[in-house]
Amino acid sequence: MAEREIEKTRNLALIAHSGAGKTTLVEAILFNAGTINRMGTIEDGNTVTDFDPEEIDRQHTISSAVAYCDWNDYRINLIDTPGFINFIEDAKGCIRVSDAVLAVVSATTGMRAETEKGWQFATDFGLPGIVFVNDMDKDNADFAGVVKEVETSFGIDAIPLIVPIGAGENFSSVIDILNMKAYKTTGKKPEEIDIPADMKDTANEYRKKLVEKVAEADDNLIEKYLEGEELTTEEITKGINDGACCRNFVPVCCGSASKNIAIPHLIDAIILSTPSPIAINKKNPIKGKNPKDGSDVERTSALDSPFSAYIFKTIADPFAGKLSLFRVFSGELKADSNYYNSTKETKERVGQIFYMLGKKQVSAHSMIPGDIGVVAKLKESVTGDTLCDESNHIILEQAVFAEPLISYAIEPKSKGDEDKVSVGLHKILDEDPTLQFHRDEESNEMIISGMGQVHVEISLQKLKRKFGVEVEMHSPKIPYRETITKATKAQGKYKKQSGGRGQYGDCWITLEPLPKGGGFEFVDKIVGGAIPRSYIPAVEKGIVEKMKTGLIAGYPAIDMRVTLFDGSYHTVDSSEMAFKIAGSMAIKKAAQSAAPVLLEPVVKAEITIPEDNLGAVIGDLNSKRGKVQGVDTAGNNQKIEVLVPMSEMLTYANQLQSLTSGRGTYHMEFSHYEEAPHSIAQKIIEERKKEESEE
Repeated sequence: MAEREIEKTRNLALIAHSGAGKTTLVEAILFNAGTINRMGTIEDGNTVTDFDPEEIDRQHTISSAVAYCDWNDYRINLIDTPGFINFIEDAKGCIRVSDAVLAVVSATTGMRAETEKGWQFATDFGLPGIVFVNDMDKDNADFAGVVKEVETSFGIDAIPLIVPIGAGENFSSVIDILNMKAYKTTGKKPEEIDIPADMKDTANEYRKKLVEKVAEADDNLIEKYLEGEELTTEEITKGINDGACCRNFVPVCCGSASKNIAIPHLIDAIILSTPSPIAINKKNPIKGKNPKDGSDVERTSALDSPFSAYIFKTIADPFAGKLSLFRVFSGELKADSNYYNSTKETKERVGQIFYMLGKKQVSAHSMIPGDIGVVAKLKESVTGDTLCDESNHIILEQAVFAEPLISYAIEPKSKGDEDKVSVGLHKILDEDPTLQFHRDEESNEMIISGMGQVHVEISLQKLKRKFGVEVEMHSPKIPYRETITKATKAQGKYKKQSGGRGQYGDCWITLEPLPKGGGFEFVDKIVGGAIPRSYIPAVEKGIVEKMKTGLIAGYPAIDMRVTLFDGSYHTVDSSEMAFKIAGSMAIKKAAQSAAPVLLEPVVKAEITIPEDNLGAVIGDLNSKRGKVQGVDTAGNNQKIEVLVPMSEMLTYANQLQSLTSGRGTYHMEFSHYEEAPHSIAQKIIEERKKEESEE
């Protein structure tokens, strides 16, 4: 019984660009399966899987949500993932726990970058997929055109199983290519009709393509096909499942989610052409590592296999506490039981467990391989952790998320709320592995980093809604540096009489530049006791402290050598404090005649883009004072290596998205410092002086 239940489970992550209709399709599937009584809409803000206030307000999916339905004894788990480019990484963690993807492509707008990225995630995990061409009821719907786009974008043959009869406002019927029957499909119960005469040749062509593709994968079937024998429905059915699961082709269906047209046919196709946990396990073994010795470990999708589950998402709920969404990969998870977090090497108590239907929780006593559920208030476990039997350790393969692309400095609107900001954001970080937060030691600013401006803004909206803290955001301060370009010498003399014991310190220094990366050197060349040995460290301390606060614009000074070669002292009035001040005065005076310059940080960026965008992107980089180091082919894309001033890259995530329609990706790291152009340096120095005068 348990094995049959596992065989009758399907796990799919829905992928698409924002607006293609993923969330509406989930509504239609749940409605046709009888899970919900009426379909909600994005416009009304009452769908099952888009329930966060930020999602309702913006009318697109921001955070993945799970729902399920039962169809002819099959359990279908659906994960509605974000389609907006700033949140696409959230889809990766969900695809990690799926057995297939359901790509939703609009018949009017066609393929977009976000869908391609989702498909690439599936490819990386070795998962098959199925395509649903949505919006066939809209004007300018082009089913055949989308099928060609799918083949071009995914690099795989697209084989229609369900094809439309007509398009636009006249669309209400489809042809089932497997059974060669036509259906009027407005509603839960399709009504069989005759295949229109003008569609018979088209249907036969699709049927021929399907049979050929199925036969290609099986030596016995191809021989039978070439000898002119008809393949049976059972042979074709098995061939569809085998071929789709092995990614020999991707099945394609069509319909209208918003009008609830052809949804039952899609659900049947999902069951037919996507794998069960057992089937995908045979193709992709459940692999992990033994945390004790690092050896490889495998599990099977069976009840008698040692238990293992992967936490793929965390939700910070201010009322229910931390919610951990998980997928059971092997064995059985029982409520009110103790398990082991092998990632953290700690025990966890699992209390009540639930299936998720959007934000609704449905209680369960136990869960088997393939089940997706949620548990509240795990003490140590976070996204990416593995739960397992304490006697059979395994750490399952983790999804690796991209590094944040854009950073902003934030400060609370109300003074004294710094701790609240920190506590709240760290809880939000638990549910979003692509978000980072830290305090910059140099500027003392709180810095939040994300995948784009919208990503950061929505995270801060959550901070306000969940934890009652409002913040303002602005560009972070650039960590400029200062240095000198020629050698000079100067005297620093501090003399003060204030009645009684005075203060006296006198030193002569030579200041000279060092090569890039030379740091700071202090050379003691005092001879003959011009300055007592006990005061020399104080001179160095005064110089170092002045370097930290800058010589021309308040930024730390680097790459210079200071040589202390002469000075004088007073037997009564000299002190460490006096010589510290004298050292500070000496380097400040010397810097004025040492041709000081401002250095700006330069980053090394690696940008991957479609070839069609190469000219536009390089032109934009040139306008940012970028220096292209090389361009290489990377699959179907071009990879640019470039050095660019950090100040020019603060909002590059937004610009690259615009230049490439969301298809470009990049990462960057600090490379070196180099002299800023005079005009830019002067502007920065003036702005810095203005800030200091206002403080």
